[in-house]
Amino acid sequence: MDFDLGTNNNLIADSAKNFALQHISPFVMEWDESQFFPKNLFKRAGDFGFMGILVPENLGGSGLGYQEYVTIIEEISKVDPSIGLSLAAHNSLCTNHILLFGDDKQKKKWIPKLASGDHLGAWGLTENNSGSDASGMSSTAVKKGDDWVLNGTKNFITHGISGDIAVAVFRTGNKGEKRNATAFVIERGTEGFKAGKKENKLGMRASETAEMIFDNCIIPDTNRLGEVGDGFIQSMKILDGGRISIAALSLGIAKGAFNASLKYSKERQQFGKPISSFQGISFKLAQMATEIEASELLIRKACHEKNMKRPMTKLSAMCKMYSSEVCVKVSNEAVQIHGGYGFIKDFPVEKYYRDCKLCTIGEGTTEIQKLVISRNILK
Repeated sequence: MDFDLGTNNNLIADSAKNFALQHISPFVMEWDESQFFPKNLFKRAGDFGFMGILVPENLGGSGLGYQEYVTIIEEISKVDPSIGLSLAAHNSLCTNHILLFGDDKQKKKWIPKLASGDHLGAWGLTENNSGSDASGMSSTAVKKGDDWVLNGTKNFITHGISGDIAVAVFRTGNKGEKRNATAFVIERGTEGFKAGKKENKLGMRASETAEMIFDNCIIPDTNRLGEVGDGFIQSMKILDGGRISIAALSLGIAKGAFNASLKYSKERQQFGKPISSFQGISFKLAQMATEIEASELLIRKACHEKNMKRPMTKLSAMCKMYSSEVCVKVSNEAVQIHGGYGFIKDFPVEKYYRDCKLCTIGEGTTEIQKLVISRNILK
């Protein structure tokens, strides 16, 4: 593998870093404390090309690959993981689902608005009774003439209130049957489609998480993505790429927490010396740095395989599992290195500590990743 990501990737990293420092950094704690979702920020992100990262230029996107995508999510997540999470959900899930499985008319109708940031995307698979067991969903889509009638509730949805366009998966067959789910695009303002409860979260508080409720919501068959019954198969393919984005989010958190700890350890004095000179601290930093490096190498390999269009379900699960667990360990150690100051909101590691846990849960828990990996190595 060639690990030289090139000048273009460096320029993209600088662009994402500057965007985060200028438009995100001054407001991080304000947004976190109030659980404010800065929707207008994402229109600005669209101007930088961050809302259609994987979208071809002929559809209004940046036409970049997964290496550049990881770089953008990582840089922004170093500053505020909440915004990194929202960008990841918009790009990897909603936009990418339409891009991969929509027909030409569907792509031309919805992708340019998503890629520009004019529209914000949401993606609905999870329900309150079917998290890891997505195939057991209760939400249904029933065909009536040339239309579909949607009923049910999706929960833990990023942009469940503010999303302008949602891709959601509904059961179109009986529970337990194979190929019993189908994906649809639903536009905000469609009768019978409304937002539900907004969740009050431990971390990632500036990224909106809420229910999407469908009550006799009628949409035309032209809003169906792919064939009837392909919804779950499509979702698993979407999650292959989505797991890379959560790994990138994890990497950004880990690097942010590590950089803050390194800086603090050089400045904090005890017994007349910086605490970085003590083995108890320097060994923590060494372990953190090593695991971050390993995490990034695994992510970059997954990106390479994805860009080459090779099967990478096992690898995406590996990089998501490992990177998310590393970011929790690094964030925990970061608080420990800061001591009492790590427990107060004046220092950034307190927020990294709260934000990091979501990475081991969202888009498939660590346990589900182990299930995916084991199935692939034992088949």
